[in-house]
Amino acid sequence: MVQIKTPEQIAKMREAGLVVAAIHAATREAAVPGASTKDLDEVARKVLAEHNAKSNFLGYGGFPATICTSVNEVVVHGIPSDEVVLKDGDIISIDCGAIIDGWHGDAAYTAFVGSGHAPELIELSRVTEESMWAGIAAMKLGNRLVDISRAIETYIRRQPKAGGGRYGIIEDYGGHGIGTEMHMDPHLLNYVERKRGKGPKLVPGFCLAIEPMVSLGTPRTEVLADDWTVITTDGTWSSHWEHSVALTEAGPLVLTSPDGGAAKLAEHGVTAAPDPLA
Repeated sequence: MVQIKTPEQIAKMREAGLVVAAIHAATREAAVPGASTKDLDEVARKVLAEHNAKSNFLGYGGFPATICTSVNEVVVHGIPSDEVVLKDGDIISIDCGAIIDGWHGDAAYTAFVGSGHAPELIELSRVTEESMWAGIAAMKLGNRLVDISRAIETYIRRQPKAGGGRYGIIEDYGGHGIGTEMHMDPHLLNYVERKRGKGPKLVPGFCLAIEPMVSLGTPRTEVLADDWTVITTDGTWSSHWEHSVALTEAGPLVLTSPDGGAAKLAEHGVTAAPDPLA
């Protein structure tokens, strides 16, 4: 059952989304060589406290931290630790969320630590981020869930990969509905699987967390002994980008983007819905 939101509820989700955007800004600034991933978690905790928001990660299924910090070959769900210290040349995907009055926001981004990153890593992050925006642009009235999956996969498959081969679109994890819970129906694949059909039709009040995860190699993953940390099975590095998006009568509103997604959606010929908090 897909939870359909009212305009008033979407406005509350926008409040939560802006807190997530503030966490992104603060942790991006703090993700420097010598910082531990636990340091980044502390930064996120402070931002949540400043906005009187709650974490939807801390305690979720027993998760012990406020954010996920996934470094290099870690795809998702990396646990912040004093022992994981960022160094020049690393990449880190930071996934986090916030709750305001019972309504959730959730988003992720990939950051470059220090300098001197290989061009293929910069391109990996670009391809992952742009595939996310292609998916967001496909979140249109009358489209179906599969149209978002197709847009993400098509974008990735059309990008040439340095050295040949194909990017690995992670198979075991994808996007999801979001609202009064962080993870809700429907599950959103980042590729088209014919046997799943077209999925539900997109209507006003439909809210999704759209989040492609892409590696330089395999689409396959494994979970480490901590029962959380997910890595690529071949050790190749990966990127993770995510935004929470609401579909309104006026089009998509990117709840976790400071500008509501206006600038990036315009590149796809799509007008973002008006910000209810503006």
